[in-house]
Amino acid sequence: MKIRVFSTQFCPHCLTLKEFLRKNSIEFEDIDVSENQQAAEEMILKSGQMGVPVLEIGNEIVVGFDKEKISNLLNIKD
Repeated sequence: MKIRVFSTQFCPHCLTLKEFLRKNSIEFEDIDVSENQQAAEEMILKSGQMGVPVLEIGNEIVVGFDKEKISNLLNIKD
């Protein structure tokens, strides 16, 4: 399953999300939308949001760090 995180370098919520994924050994592609205008436009089109983080898990979009939803989608048991 392809997992992508649309984020910016200094966003505290982005850092928390990425640390959560790493802690649970979830591989993901990190896309910095502050450096990639095309990726930023893709993120907005997919999520309807201009804010980060936006997590793409297959065909599912999660806006923000919704730990419960992310855990359910990735079968993470805390």
